[in-house]
Amino acid sequence: MTTPLPGKILIVDDDMDVLRAARLLLKRHFEQVDFERNPQKIPYMVTNFDYDVILLDMNFTRDLSSGKEGFEWLDRILDIRPEVAVVLFTAYGDVEMAVRAIKAGAVDFVLKPWENDKLLATMQAAYNKKRGNKEKVVTTPATPQSDVNIIGSSEAMQQVLDTAARVAGTDANVLILGENGTGKDLLARHIHALSLRNKQPFVSVDLGAISETLFESELFGHVKGAFTDAREDRTGRFEEANGGSIFLDELGNISLPLQAKLLTVLQNRAVTKVGSNKSTSIDVRLITATNRNIQRMAAEYQFRQDLLYRINTIEIQLPPLRERLEDIVPLAEYFLEKYATKYKRTVTSLHESLIQQLRQYEWPGNIRELQHAMERAVILSQGKTLMPKDVFVKNPIQEQALNTGYNLEEMERNIITQAMKKCNGNITEAAKELGLSRAALYRRLEKYNI
Repeated sequence: MTTPLPGKILIVDDDMDVLRAARLLLKRHFEQVDFERNPQKIPYMVTNFDYDVILLDMNFTRDLSSGKEGFEWLDRILDIRPEVAVVLFTAYGDVEMAVRAIKAGAVDFVLKPWENDKLLATMQAAYNKKRGNKEKVVTTPATPQSDVNIIGSSEAMQQVLDTAARVAGTDANVLILGENGTGKDLLARHIHALSLRNKQPFVSVDLGAISETLFESELFGHVKGAFTDAREDRTGRFEEANGGSIFLDELGNISLPLQAKLLTVLQNRAVTKVGSNKSTSIDVRLITATNRNIQRMAAEYQFRQDLLYRINTIEIQLPPLRERLEDIVPLAEYFLEKYATKYKRTVTSLHESLIQQLRQYEWPGNIRELQHAMERAVILSQGKTLMPKDVFVKNPIQEQALNTGYNLEEMERNIITQAMKKCNGNITEAAKELGLSRAALYRRLEKYNI
């Protein structure tokens, strides 16, 4: 029999059967487990007893379904003891409400009726987090600082960075939304650098680049002989990230069956390698990203709603470059200096006419497009000052957008449609005609539903 953890647990629920069953299970694993039916006694108990974890029901007798009372008691608990870990009890239909409560300060939730293993794993994780944070308060001398260089003085970016700073110190799952090229990977690294896990691994996975057949092997690992090419054991990306953070980019690209496999790992906090029946516990901070409208995908049953609840405890929307105009020139100057040093060029400044065009152009490829444009311009530069002709090469989409006052997206859609007709739908030929890569053209075809 395992030795109980030296933790103090409080269970608050108005159903005595629930209290007895939960206490019977948890008593075998924690040193002290108290329970209380009357939520009015919460302030007294939280004030006078140093609980590590409180398992709190979301609905009590006077408020059977809205969860309003649960939110009120969550706020009261955290006002009295902000360091306590609160886990929520909720019915299946109230998962969305539980996710809102996590955003308000709870650490996790458990569905009723619960599975014993999942309830125990959730409570132990909450306890470990509480104890770990206690130790870190003593040993961590200062707030972690990020060495990730994010350039953004615009109001839109300041809001993003403020949210990232506030959420970084928690273990809350983060979903980053934004168009291609907006810097989702950079923001994920920034959050990890500001977190208490910053000395542990940061593992980035581009899900869009992994085939369905290799998904489980890549993420969860495999054992030797699991399939034809499995010549040795392999550690999956989740295990590589153990103790640190894992960043899953392009999450909206994976199929429903793979979404189910990912959800199982997140719920159980354990991975099972392909070809093995032995599971391995994992402790990772999850950060995900997508450029797709994942809420709409969930509404249209293309993305699992229960997985969405798991990943978007905190949701951060990265603005496109056209909505942060004051950041364009500082970014261009940063890339100018970076590539002038890298390629040993003497170019040092941007001409005023170029600055005006940089601000007028809407940058459909966002920061990535600006970066590539500046790199190319620096490589080909012949003087000390970059001119408009150095940056804005003859790309039909860019050229027509700059020379007219028309809406860029409308112009881009029309030009792509014309190119596809001219090339009889051949993606490769149309991409060459437009001066785009096949991947960039595919993204635009999807964006405009062409």
